[in-house]
Amino acid sequence: MTGVLASIDPSVLAQGVNLMWVAVVCFLIFFMHAGFAMLEAGQVRAKNVANQLTKNLLTWGIGILVYFLVGFGIEGVAGGGGFSPASALADGDWVNSWLFGAVFAMTAATIVSGAVAGRAKLRAYVAYTIAISAVIYPVVAGITWGGGFLAGVGFVDFAGGMIVHGVGGIAGLTAAYMLGPRMDRYAEDGSSNVIPGHSMTFAVLGTLILAFGWYGFNVGTTATVFTVTESGELALGGYAVVGRVALTTTLGMGAGAVGAALGSMYLTKKVDTLYVANGVLAGLVAVTGIADLATWWGAILVALVCGLQLPLVFEFVSDTMKIDDVCAVFPVHGSAGVIGVLALPFVSVNGFSVDLLVSQVIGVVVITAWTIVATGVVFGAFKAAGQARVTPDHERDGLDVSEHGVETYPEFGRANVATDGGSAVVDTTDGSPRADGGAEAGSEIKMVTAVVRPDKLGAIKQALAEINAPSLTVTNVSGRGSQPAKKGQWRGEEFTVDLHQKVKVEVVVADIPADEVAEAIANAAETGEPGDGKVFILPVEDALQVRTGTTGPEAV
Repeated sequence: MTGVLASIDPSVLAQGVNLMWVAVVCFLIFFMHAGFAMLEAGQVRAKNVANQLTKNLLTWGIGILVYFLVGFGIEGVAGGGGFSPASALADGDWVNSWLFGAVFAMTAATIVSGAVAGRAKLRAYVAYTIAISAVIYPVVAGITWGGGFLAGVGFVDFAGGMIVHGVGGIAGLTAAYMLGPRMDRYAEDGSSNVIPGHSMTFAVLGTLILAFGWYGFNVGTTATVFTVTESGELALGGYAVVGRVALTTTLGMGAGAVGAALGSMYLTKKVDTLYVANGVLAGLVAVTGIADLATWWGAILVALVCGLQLPLVFEFVSDTMKIDDVCAVFPVHGSAGVIGVLALPFVSVNGFSVDLLVSQVIGVVVITAWTIVATGVVFGAFKAAGQARVTPDHERDGLDVSEHGVETYPEFGRANVATDGGSAVVDTTDGSPRADGGAEAGSEIKMVTAVVRPDKLGAIKQALAEINAPSLTVTNVSGRGSQPAKKGQWRGEEFTVDLHQKVKVEVVVADIPADEVAEAIANAAETGEPGDGKVFILPVEDALQVRTGTTGPEAV
């Protein structure tokens, strides 16, 4: 075995292991797009889910091509070199240099989609994806990691807390401001109206996927496992700090969740689920720029602060600034990214440094100014041309239909679909059920209409079958009566739910006493609590059976 190892060129072994490490890391970071898709889809209305998913898909599809053809070369120019497209690289460099940079670039780009959800035209978003992939992000990466201006003044950002997440969050806030809020987000008096997303489950699932991928984002930035010394021996490269990076990343996500929970408790007296989920991400962003140099206690402290600021900054942005940042991308990625890199001089293992603090402030100011101006120009141009956001009718109908011609939930999202779980009703009487409700011919037709709790539908079907009146029509409805309103909460903001979900049961009978049917429904639907519903008996002037043309009671 010793002889075999001695025959291996250390540089070949180091290169092979390093390439494999970077490739696996890139695959992990790519999977974060699944997390972004689920996180954002959960925070938008059901009528806009397909639009949000499409934007995530196109961010990668279009953005990766643009970054390959243009963005990578622009990054080189911003770093002080010439324009050299990724196509000019050698095979190994396509992994180490281009692919590694590409997955970071696409992360910055996709963050913006969450801020402009529910009202941005797809063409405007695609145009911005091209801009951020070709110019906006590459310039920032070039002047920092590429050895440009900010690298020269000593700006430090280990894995993109400001370069990636700060850019994405600030760009999202700028785009949301340029577009204006969603319809009905604010009342005429300026007060905020809460628009809850459609799935907390999706949002939390997306958060956990992102947290998993973040290990590739942070730990993966220790891009070299091995290096070869001047004497020809293998030694650890960037991997020498992998333990600290893994530790600070893990502590950061935990402290961010705790901080957000505390901030939510302060504002609403409750621990808001979505704030906790967003806090996990804010804590990760907080340590992303400092993961290799922060002390363990510093990572906890900075992430805790970024979790705490999340609900406070979101409330300020939405209620005071009146900017409709749908998925809270600024407090999660923007302000947390800024706080993280600015905190490095105070929590570094090397001790406090005034020079480093000055460098970090300069870097934050330059990157923020560039991102705001560039993003404002793109969305401002589309706004001036009337192409930035969809029409009010399209926004009201939902972007899934207006922008894509699809419905995300075609089977379950319709208002006229009701179900009690699909249980069959067994006929408990002798003989065949009477379609007319079991009556003698020649009397008037009446309709019994009941608005009741959805969970009582099965019992009502059974009760009607027992009196030989199994024919009924059922629809989903919502309304209010004596049932008290409830309070809901979405990202810490309280809203009133005074339209309750019900089912409307309609039974048409001829000759049978309608009050018999009404009583059967009422007995089956009763719980004794407000909100059981009501039953109405209405006269029907006539009936026509479509198949036979029969009219009157016989048609029933």
